[in-house]
Amino acid sequence: MEKRVKQLRTDRQLTQEEAYNDTGIHFGRIEQGKRDASFTTILKICNYFDLTLEEFFIKDFSELK
Repeated sequence: MEKRVKQLRTDRQLTQEEAYNDTGIHFGRIEQGKRDASFTTILKICNYFDLTLEEFFIKDFSELK
């Protein structure tokens, strides 16, 4: 999940600080694996990037095949 969060942020050319200012979510902690994201945080990230939960997780699941 850490890679997915970073990918979403960098694809939109956002810094961790910009994403934090917009959401209040510490992206750096999640991206570095220092903190697991709660379900509520994942929902906020999905809303921020205009994704469904399925869209958020589909890349990670497709890589497992």
